[in-house]
Amino acid sequence: MLRGVDVSAYQKSFDTDGLSFVFIKASEGRSYVNPRLAGQTKIARDAGCVVGFYHFLWPGNLTAQAEYFVSKAPEKSGDLLAVDWETTSEGTHASNAEKDRFIREVKRLRPHHKVLLYTNRNFWLNIDTTSYAGDGLWIADYVTAGHPRIKASWRFHQYTDHPLDKDVAAFTSKSALRDWATP
Repeated sequence: MLRGVDVSAYQKSFDTDGLSFVFIKASEGRSYVNPRLAGQTKIARDAGCVVGFYHFLWPGNLTAQAEYFVSKAPEKSGDLLAVDWETTSEGTHASNAEKDRFIREVKRLRPHHKVLLYTNRNFWLNIDTTSYAGDGLWIADYVTAGHPRIKASWRFHQYTDHPLDKDVAAFTSKSALRDWATP
């Protein structure tokens, strides 16, 4: 399995040694952009990693949020895009219909990019009613790497958040991941 990390503005820097991919928080809602986005993207690209960008989804204004995300996330062939669907700081979350609509809108705006759903095991098993994950599921479940406790197929598994969010990908090689990610 391939190793990777996902980072946000909380990480000033990160080590790319042994990593095949890096997901970077690009935006949230309709007003937040990760102030470290450019620097983190450079670190990941300079290391030859497959790069993904994610948007933390809030309820409402789905088209505006999708437009905001794609306007802030760098656009390079082979980059991955993801929606982070979980509870907001206000204790709310986007509905299933909103999550699905956001993924479809991002796919419409960036048709040559894979669009993934990131969510935790509780959301996947108890909140999600559509099982729509766009081009693939990125599941958070803090157990042994590569063994999330779900029955659905997954592409990425976030298995810990200590000392930062670490992930594995269900691909045999970095070139297989790159081939999948590149149209």
